[in-house]
Amino acid sequence: MRLYNANFSPNALRVRAVAFELGADLEIIEVDVFKGDNRAADFLARNPNAKVPVLEDGDFVLWESRAICAYLASLRPEAGLVPADPKSRGLMEQWAWWQAIHLGPAMQKLSFELFLKEKFGMGEPDAAVIEAERKASDQFLDVLEQGLAEKDWILGTLSLADLYLATTFMYRRQAGISLDDRPAVAAWIERLEARESWQKAMAPLNATLGL
Repeated sequence: MRLYNANFSPNALRVRAVAFELGADLEIIEVDVFKGDNRAADFLARNPNAKVPVLEDGDFVLWESRAICAYLASLRPEAGLVPADPKSRGLMEQWAWWQAIHLGPAMQKLSFELFLKEKFGMGEPDAAVIEAERKASDQFLDVLEQGLAEKDWILGTLSLADLYLATTFMYRRQAGISLDDRPAVAAWIERLEARESWQKAMAPLNATLGL
């Protein structure tokens, strides 16, 4: 299988982390979006949206990170990243979509203003955006803190939802986003970041950013 990847992308990180957790055999092909590789004809033939990640498995081509993760997990159901129980699976989808719609956008915008803008020379931080997204991030982090109370993982056992949620935190240190007031979230993300799969997934990003 081939994964068309950009190291700084949280969506691509999500797929790398799931793939490594599953032990999938991936050839990773870097797509330099700053140079326009994602708009080349051969890439657009794989994904007309001009976005990473894209997975190729033989003649099968799939885009959208959560669809790719679900596909990879379906190839190795014994890994247990997708619960078999309908209620547990429903909760996994709940947290997955909550991350996509609520927590993820808020924290990613905050991280962009506080870290990525300067890193990539994209202008000065916008104080109004920072204020709004910090307020939203705090609200949603409180929800996650409640969800993780007395649990190691959001469903009790590791699932795709944990790996999806974790991508939200990829720039938290560089952006100065504190978890001091949310001990359950802090313990959970440190637990996840200690996993070999996550460290392997983060390694190319850390190298890209010189971290």
